[in-house]
Amino acid sequence: MERDVHNKLIRDKIPEIITASGGQCEVRVMEEGEFERELRRKITEEAGELEGTPKEDLVNEMADVLELLKAIAVFYGIDFKQVEQEQVEKKEKRGGFEKRLFLVWSSKPNSSCKPR
Repeated sequence: MERDVHNKLIRDKIPEIITASGGQCEVRVMEEGEFERELRRKITEEAGELEGTPKEDLVNEMADVLELLKAIAVFYGIDFKQVEQEQVEKKEKRGGFEKRLFLVWSSKPNSSCKPR
Protein backbone atom coordinates (compact mmCIF):
# COMPACT_ATOMS: atom_id res chain seq x y z
CA MET A 1 0.00 0.00 0.00
CA GLU A 2 1.34 3.42 -0.98
CA ARG A 3 1.85 5.87 1.91
CA ASP A 4 1.31 9.61 1.86
CA VAL A 5 3.52 11.41 4.38
CA HIS A 6 1.71 14.24 6.17
CA ASN A 7 3.61 15.13 9.38
CA LYS A 8 1.00 17.59 10.60
CA LEU A 9 -1.58 18.25 13.30
CA ILE A 10 -4.90 16.60 12.52
CA ARG A 11 -8.37 16.60 14.00
CA ASP A 12 -9.07 13.96 16.65
CA LYS A 13 -11.34 11.73 14.56
CA ILE A 14 -9.18 11.59 11.42
CA PRO A 15 -7.56 8.22 12.34
CA GLU A 16 -11.00 6.62 12.73
CA ILE A 17 -12.16 8.13 9.45
CA ILE A 18 -9.08 6.75 7.66
CA THR A 19 -9.48 3.24 9.09
CA ALA A 20 -13.26 3.21 8.51
CA SER A 21 -12.59 3.85 4.83
CA GLY A 22 -10.19 0.88 4.69
CA GLY A 23 -6.97 2.84 5.03
CA GLN A 24 -4.23 2.66 7.60
CA CYS A 25 -2.31 5.39 9.38
CA GLU A 26 0.27 6.03 12.05
CA VAL A 27 -0.27 8.78 14.62
CA ARG A 28 1.52 9.88 17.76
CA VAL A 29 0.69 12.19 20.63
CA MET A 30 2.76 15.37 20.59
CA GLU A 31 4.61 16.82 23.53
CA GLU A 32 3.36 20.18 24.78
CA GLY A 33 5.95 22.36 23.01
CA GLU A 34 5.49 20.61 19.68
CA PHE A 35 1.69 20.81 20.01
CA GLU A 36 1.91 24.56 20.69
CA ARG A 37 4.08 25.06 17.60
CA GLU A 38 1.82 22.88 15.43
CA LEU A 39 -1.34 24.70 16.55
CA ARG A 40 0.19 27.98 15.43
CA ARG A 41 1.41 26.44 12.18
CA LYS A 42 -1.99 24.90 11.47
CA ILE A 43 -3.95 28.12 12.01
CA THR A 44 -1.58 29.90 9.64
CA GLU A 45 -2.15 27.13 7.07
CA GLU A 46 -5.93 27.25 7.46
CA ALA A 47 -6.10 31.05 7.38
CA GLY A 48 -4.00 31.03 4.22
CA GLU A 49 -6.49 28.68 2.58
CA LEU A 50 -9.20 31.34 2.93
CA GLU A 51 -7.51 33.45 0.26
CA GLY A 52 -8.10 31.02 -2.58
CA THR A 53 -11.35 29.51 -1.35
CA PRO A 54 -14.46 29.99 -3.50
CA LYS A 55 -17.30 31.86 -1.80
CA GLU A 56 -19.45 28.71 -1.51
CA ASP A 57 -16.72 26.96 0.55
CA LEU A 58 -15.89 29.86 2.89
CA VAL A 59 -18.07 28.64 5.77
CA ASN A 60 -16.18 25.33 5.82
CA GLU A 61 -12.78 27.04 5.91
CA MET A 62 -13.92 29.61 8.47
CA ALA A 63 -15.10 26.75 10.71
CA ASP A 64 -11.57 25.28 10.57
CA VAL A 65 -10.04 28.61 11.61
CA LEU A 66 -12.57 29.00 14.44
CA GLU A 67 -11.90 25.45 15.69
CA LEU A 68 -8.18 26.21 15.81
CA LEU A 69 -8.73 29.53 17.60
CA LYS A 70 -10.73 27.69 20.24
CA ALA A 71 -8.08 24.95 20.53
CA ILE A 72 -5.38 27.59 21.03
CA ALA A 73 -7.50 29.25 23.73
CA VAL A 74 -7.90 25.90 25.52
CA PHE A 75 -4.16 25.21 25.23
CA TYR A 76 -3.32 28.51 26.93
CA GLY A 77 -6.17 28.27 29.44
CA ILE A 78 -7.98 31.26 27.97
CA ASP A 79 -11.76 31.39 28.22
CA PHE A 80 -12.97 31.96 24.64
CA LYS A 81 -15.48 34.50 25.97
CA GLN A 82 -12.39 36.58 26.83
CA VAL A 83 -11.32 36.46 23.19
CA GLU A 84 -14.79 37.51 22.08
CA GLN A 85 -14.82 40.36 24.62
CA GLU A 86 -11.41 41.54 23.41
CA GLN A 87 -12.72 41.48 19.84
CA VAL A 88 -15.69 43.66 20.85
CA GLU A 89 -13.45 46.12 22.73
CA LYS A 90 -10.97 46.30 19.88
CA LYS A 91 -13.78 46.96 17.41
CA GLU A 92 -15.11 49.76 19.62
CA LYS A 93 -11.66 51.37 19.87
CA ARG A 94 -10.26 50.77 16.38
CA GLY A 95 -13.32 49.88 14.33
CA GLY A 96 -14.15 46.82 12.31
CA PHE A 97 -13.77 46.26 8.59
CA GLU A 98 -17.19 47.37 7.37
CA LYS A 99 -15.87 50.46 5.54
CA ARG A 100 -13.50 48.33 3.41
CA LEU A 101 -10.64 50.80 3.92
CA PHE A 102 -7.24 50.12 2.30
CA LEU A 103 -4.33 52.14 3.70
CA VAL A 104 -2.28 53.42 0.78
CA TRP A 105 0.21 55.47 2.77
CA SER A 106 0.55 57.30 6.10
CA SER A 107 2.77 59.88 7.70
CA LYS A 108 3.80 60.67 11.25
CA PRO A 109 1.16 61.40 13.94
CA ASN A 110 -0.84 64.63 13.78
CA SER A 111 -1.74 63.98 10.12
CA SER A 112 -5.21 63.10 8.96
CA CYS A 113 -6.37 60.30 6.66
CA LYS A 114 -9.38 60.64 4.45
CA PRO A 115 -10.89 57.95 2.23
CA ARG A 116 -10.86 58.78 -1.45
